[in-house]
Amino acid sequence: MRESLYGNGAPAGKGKTVYLIASGDLRLSANQQCWQAQHDMEASLRIVLEELGYECHRAHAFDETTGHGFIASQREGIEVFKNIPSDAHLIVAEAVWQYSHHVLAGLTTHEGPILTVANWSGQWPGLVGMLNLNGSLTKAGVNYSTLWSEDFTDSFFTTGLSDWLSSGSLEHDTTHVQALASDRVPETAKNLGGELAESLVRNKAIMGVFDEGCMGMFNAIIPDHLLNRTGVFKERLSQSALYYEATCCSVEEADAARQWLEQRGMTFHTGTDEQSELTDDQIQKQCQTYIAAVRLADDFGCDLIGIQYQQGLKDLLPASDLVEGMLNSTERPPVFSRDGSRELFPGQPVLHFNEVDECAGLDGLLIQKVHAALELPVETTLHDLRWGDDDHSNTVDDYVWVFEISGSAPVEHHEGGWASSEGFRQPPMYFPLGGSTLRGIAKPGEIVWSRIYIKSDALHLDMGRGKAIELPREETERRWNSTTPQWPIMHAVTYGVSRDQMMARHQANHIQVAYGGDADAADEALLVRAAMAQELGIHVHLCGTRKDDKHWAEFASNENAVGQSV
Repeated sequence: MRESLYGNGAPAGKGKTVYLIASGDLRLSANQQCWQAQHDMEASLRIVLEELGYECHRAHAFDETTGHGFIASQREGIEVFKNIPSDAHLIVAEAVWQYSHHVLAGLTTHEGPILTVANWSGQWPGLVGMLNLNGSLTKAGVNYSTLWSEDFTDSFFTTGLSDWLSSGSLEHDTTHVQALASDRVPETAKNLGGELAESLVRNKAIMGVFDEGCMGMFNAIIPDHLLNRTGVFKERLSQSALYYEATCCSVEEADAARQWLEQRGMTFHTGTDEQSELTDDQIQKQCQTYIAAVRLADDFGCDLIGIQYQQGLKDLLPASDLVEGMLNSTERPPVFSRDGSRELFPGQPVLHFNEVDECAGLDGLLIQKVHAALELPVETTLHDLRWGDDDHSNTVDDYVWVFEISGSAPVEHHEGGWASSEGFRQPPMYFPLGGSTLRGIAKPGEIVWSRIYIKSDALHLDMGRGKAIELPREETERRWNSTTPQWPIMHAVTYGVSRDQMMARHQANHIQVAYGGDADAADEALLVRAAMAQELGIHVHLCGTRKDDKHWAEFASNENAVGQSV
C-alpha cells in the first residue's frame, strides 16, 4: 500500500492530476502514532479522486526512517513546495493535529486552487488541525476551499469535491451569519457596551504573552496595530522566566496548593511510573508553575496571561493544564507575594488564554468585563471545536458538539466543581514529562460561544448562542473515548447553526464559551459584548438563532455577513 500511495517523483499519469500534502506535528512521537489514521484517510480520498477521473499525486514521500509521511517542519514544507507546480490543484489532507506554519509559507505563494480536507473524526484530531489551518489562511489572505467527511463517500463530500475540481472553488451555506447593525442594538446594551469599550481604551489592559506562536498557530497571533486599537497591549514575557520562577517556588507552597485542591474534593489518579502515570512530583511541579504564573502576572501588572503550553516548556516541566484550569477559576488556591504580605488577585480568576491564543485572550477579557458589569459568571475558557455526533442515548434530538480542551477550563464550568473534578496524566505522545489534567463534565446551562479572528487586516468577532447539556454517563464515556478521555468536556448544542454551517464558517481550532445565566441574560450578555466589540472597531457577526429559534434579524443588517468561498 505504501509503495502505491506514496511516490516521490513526478506524477506517473498524463491525465488530470491533483497534488496532495499532509502537514503534521512537530513531535516525532505524535507523527508516528497518528500516521495510520492519516494513511487510511488518504487511501479513501484517493479512491474518490480516481472515480472522478483524477490522479492523486502525493508531493512528499513516506519516510522509512522516521516512520511517517507528514511534513514535520517549516523548512521541510518549503522544500516540498519547490516540486509542486504553482498552478496545480492542491489538497491539504488532515487526519491529525498539524502545525500550520509547516505549510503556510508554500500556500501563501501557491497560485492554483487549494482545498483543505479533514476526516470527520475526533481521534487525533484532523478537524481541529484543519480549522486552525483555515483560520491561518484567512488571516494570511490566501484563497482556499474546505471540505470534510466521515468516510468520503457521502454526496456532500463527493459533490463538493467535484465542484472544486471543475471550478477551482467551493461555496458553503453561511446564511446563518448576519452582520451586526449598530443602529439596531437595544439602547441599554449599546450604552453599556460603549461605556465598557471607552473604559478599556482609556484605562488600557496588559496581555502577558509567554512567547508567541504556539504550535504553529499563525491565526492565534493578533498584530499589535490591531490589538492596540482595542486598548490592549502585549507584555512579551519569556518562558524561561516562568520556568525560573517555578523553580524558586518552595515545595511547601506547592504542597499547600495541592492540599487545598484535595480538601475541596479534587481527585488525582496517581502512580509511580513517570513515563506512563501521573506522579506526585508532576503535580508538585504544576503547583509551583501555577504560583509562578500568578506572581509574574502581578509583577508585570497583567490583566490576562497566556502560557505556550504544549510546545513551550514540555521538555522542562509537566504540562500546564492543571495550572491553566486553576488560573481561570474564581475558587482557586490562594497565592501570596514572595514576602507573604499580599494575596494576589484575591477572589477573581487570573484570566488565562490557553496555547497563547491571543484572539481567545482578547475575547476572554471582553467577556470578563461584560459579565462583571451584568453580575453574570465571569469564568470563561476556550475549547477545541473537537468533533460532533448525534446523541446515541436519544436524550436529545439536537446535534451535539464535543467541546474539549486539555487545559484552561475553570472548575466553575464543571458539574459539581472541584468535588467532581479529576486529574489524569497527559498522554505521553504529546507530553513526555506528564502532568495532571483538570477533567470534568460541563454543567448544563445557557452559553454564549464566540471567536475573534483576523481577516483582511481587521479584527472580526463571530458570536452565537447555545446550551451545554447533560447526557447519560455512558454517552459521555463514548464521546470521551472517541476523543481524549483525560480532558474536560462540554456537550454543546449551537442554536440555529448546523454541523456543516459551523465548519464552513469557523475560523479557528478554538471556540470561546461562557455561561450566561438564563436565556434572556445570555442574550443580553451577547448583545452588550457585541456592542462593546463594535465600539472597539471589531467587525461583529451574529450566528444562528437565540433559544426557541428566535432570530437575530432585528439586530442585524439586511446583508449577509462575509461569505465563505473561502
